[in-house]
Amino acid sequence: MNKELIQARFAKNLSSYNENAKIQKCMAERLVSFITPKENLRILEIGCGTGFLTKLACQKLNYETYIAIDIVEECRDYISQIDNKIVFLADDIENYIINTEEKFDLIISNASLQWVDNFENTIRSLKSMLSIDGELIFSSFGKENFREFYQILGTTLDYYSSKEIKELFTDLNIITEEEIRIMAFSTPKDVLKHLQMTGVNAIESKAWTKKDLKSFENAYQNLCSRRPTLTYNPIYIKINSRQVGNIS
Repeated sequence: MNKELIQARFAKNLSSYNENAKIQKCMAERLVSFITPKENLRILEIGCGTGFLTKLACQKLNYETYIAIDIVEECRDYISQIDNKIVFLADDIENYIINTEEKFDLIISNASLQWVDNFENTIRSLKSMLSIDGELIFSSFGKENFREFYQILGTTLDYYSSKEIKELFTDLNIITEEEIRIMAFSTPKDVLKHLQMTGVNAIESKAWTKKDLKSFENAYQNLCSRRPTLTYNPIYIKINSRQVGNIS
């Protein structure tokens, strides 16, 4: 995983993210519905970005501590406008979990943990950071995510299906929910522009030539005979700190 590229691409397109990341915004709204409201929560948010989930969590929850982490330093300005009580840290979560002994009542993350180098180790580490009766609630993406790109270019992130996630964590109290959301565009170029404006073009690192672009456009038009589409495959995961068999 090229985290420097990820950081650079997201930082470059922060100003266009809110307008274009429509699916991620819907995911944040769905994700917050899984949270169990409690008093004086100690909250850790991973990959806060421009604050879709942060704002919703602040509106819904009563919290004592709120730490928001993102690999992109420029996210600080967005988060500070939501609530000056929030502590923003510019850090990689895989680095943070090595260097902290803090416990949290709620750990949340929207559409960001698919970027970690070691998904299973990261999730297990986050689970160990939960307080008694704490919750780890996050969204990621399944194998159908950006399936059009995979069919044309053969490149994709190493996504897990909800079934595979459950199989990875059979010893944990885990609930998953999966959905398919399809966006339609006027042209293949509009699909590329959408990906660029949301920063998720960090999957592809090479610069495209005019020939590459033309080949991509032709392939997309052949694949999508009417309007070009882009498939999102959100997965929502909730893990409770209690032992297996004790989740309500």
